[in-house]
Amino acid sequence: MLNPGWHLRQAPSSLSKLHIWWLFQMSWFKGWKITRKEGNMVGMTLLEALDSIMSPARPTDKPLRLPLQDVYKNGGIGTVPVGRVETGFLKPGMVVTFAPCNITTEVKSVEMHHEALAEALPGDNVGFNVKNVSVKAIRRGYREKQAPH
Repeated sequence: MLNPGWHLRQAPSSLSKLHIWWLFQMSWFKGWKITRKEGNMVGMTLLEALDSIMSPARPTDKPLRLPLQDVYKNGGIGTVPVGRVETGFLKPGMVVTFAPCNITTEVKSVEMHHEALAEALPGDNVGFNVKNVSVKAIRRGYREKQAPH
């Protein structure tokens, strides 16, 4: 429909064949402006509004907190718990404890989207390999924390 290098000013003419020209006159595309007796008001486009959203602060200085979303058994690797790092960080070689079962183990590796990570930070959805833990010993809803030294 639209070739590379197309410009916005060409859009209404090329899209007029589809009879959706009205899409480009919507406030989400152009921004909005209201004129009233009390004064004028101006608003953002949808993309400007999305770009203005600030990402939340993710505390790395707090202790590790990682709720488990699922636990998998991988034939070549072993037990792979999956979850999102809420606070702190997760690294290979860390000794961690699962609550409420109180199982302590070492993290062998950490991966996100099939790529190995040196460190998982808050907000990362990760899978990690743990030593000597059965899939039946831990389950969804358990929490992982860094073991006391």
